[in-house]
Amino acid sequence: MTSMKDTTLFITGASRGIGRAIALAAAEQGANVVIAAKSDTPHPKLEGTIHSVAEEVQAAGGQALAIKLDVRDEAAVEAAMAQAAAHFGGIDVLVNNASAINLSPLKQLPVKRFDLIHSINTRGSLVCSQAAIPYLSQSDNGHIITLSPPINLAPHWLGPHIPYTMSKYGMTLLTLGLAEELKADGISCTTLWPQTTIATAAIEYALDPALMACSRTPQIMADAAMAILSTTDGSLSGQCLVDEALLKQRGVTDFEQYRHVAGGPPLMRDLFLDQ
Repeated sequence: MTSMKDTTLFITGASRGIGRAIALAAAEQGANVVIAAKSDTPHPKLEGTIHSVAEEVQAAGGQALAIKLDVRDEAAVEAAMAQAAAHFGGIDVLVNNASAINLSPLKQLPVKRFDLIHSINTRGSLVCSQAAIPYLSQSDNGHIITLSPPINLAPHWLGPHIPYTMSKYGMTLLTLGLAEELKADGISCTTLWPQTTIATAAIEYALDPALMACSRTPQIMADAAMAILSTTDGSLSGQCLVDEALLKQRGVTDFEQYRHVAGGPPLMRDLFLDQ
């Protein structure tokens, strides 16, 4: 197992789901983890807060700093980055995980709902990336990982949920642009997207609970993120990575371990992926 001792990750939306899984995977390798999310008090339906994940990170062998953060607030983001860097002596990795989902077609979606999706997904990722750059540029292995899909311009992906698609593709365009802008700073910028749906609260409550049985656990995304962070030569920068394909390249052959329901129904391919 690769050691991430003295490596500091700043993970948005880390109080549950994929963000939490990445936090714990890094903690198992001795990392410092900043758990940045809005959830600082228990929710009646949704498990996890920044404080509960911080406890899990420390139990797993990492160091934790819990920060209540709304990625829409640029002043708060700048303050959070400064707090994290002061606490741990720098920031090496930003994971743009915070995201909002709404698959309504444009005809049915109020503009204020699009504003919310855009402000968290595209704008939030931009704000966090901009605030992290001064710290990442001081790292020997600076990374920005953004959880967004490869850009697929096939009409069957463009038509059904235009507002959400725009916001997620915006995150990807941001990352591809940053890969070029930050090349001289030695910061690797990649996107990461799951081959299948992932069993998270977004699936259970925002989409369809029946999809949980057709999904993989967040652990596959965490393992893929660790594979990215173990790549120190910048060779992945500018790439749109898919968890299963990346892990296959790294020698993983057992993907049954990631099923949310062992022996369950066929897995559901995630959005924007045709193969």
